[in-house]
Amino acid sequence: MKIEKVPYRGWQNCFRMANNLVDLIVTADVGPRVIRFGFIDQANEFKEFENEVGKTGGDEWRSYGGHRLWHAPEAMPRSYAPDNSPVELRVRDAGIHAIQPIETQTGIQKEIEITLEEGSAHVSVLHRLRNLGTWSVELAVWCLSVMDMEGTAIVPLPPRGPHPDNLLPTSTLAVWAYTDLTDPRLAWGKRFILLRQDPKNSTPQKIGASVPDGWVAYARAGHLFVKTFEYVAEAIYPDMGCSFESWTNHEMLELETLSPLVYLAPGDEVEYVEDWYLFDGVKTPASDDEVIKTVLPVIKQVL
Repeated sequence: MKIEKVPYRGWQNCFRMANNLVDLIVTADVGPRVIRFGFIDQANEFKEFENEVGKTGGDEWRSYGGHRLWHAPEAMPRSYAPDNSPVELRVRDAGIHAIQPIETQTGIQKEIEITLEEGSAHVSVLHRLRNLGTWSVELAVWCLSVMDMEGTAIVPLPPRGPHPDNLLPTSTLAVWAYTDLTDPRLAWGKRFILLRQDPKNSTPQKIGASVPDGWVAYARAGHLFVKTFEYVAEAIYPDMGCSFESWTNHEMLELETLSPLVYLAPGDEVEYVEDWYLFDGVKTPASDDEVIKTVLPVIKQVL
């Protein structure tokens, strides 16, 4: 595994982490952000917005693409504090630590520590929020991976069971005012929810869920990107109990995981870890049966 400083798409100060299977690129001119993750010499699994990559400075919030760190619940303008300025980037033997300047609007400082496992398509991403303001803040760590087009998000539902042995609900499903449950991009299975990214459908769509299984995935072009995360059953999560959310339009699909809500006193910090895995040769599923056949055997390798 090696780490080297490289220019990337107009940003002159980026760092590339690579082993013999995959590589990542972390920006230092803006962020903190992982702008690329993929197999060596193959396409980026993350979306890159062509009209924004390479830009720096200004007060306008830009998505850029890639993977970013926010804090929930979502609000305007708090959630959209621009990350257009340079970040402190520390290179270590095991990975990269990116530290954003304190957000002037919120007093929150964001950090991401990325570790790439040697000889494996496995990345550990530690997200940290630190309250450097003057009052306590209720928030959750919110990790958003902006995935490229024409893939399908796979969201597991808790184990099924018969009535009357199961009288109480086992998970949460959240909908927004603009959520359309008849949207053809959604496939409602007994064991899984599938959300397909459609470049021809520009209507925003979002769903949220509690996801006690602690994993979600995105299948695209024969690749399977998997996120695993800790789910705390007794904790209070934002957005009516969501530990996962997905938002899509005609340009991309976001895989978003969230930590439990915490009250962060001045000087305190909260950490939250995602693990990423990338697999090749996995067919994009369109039904429960296809998820069971093509995706679950891969998931069992990492859980």
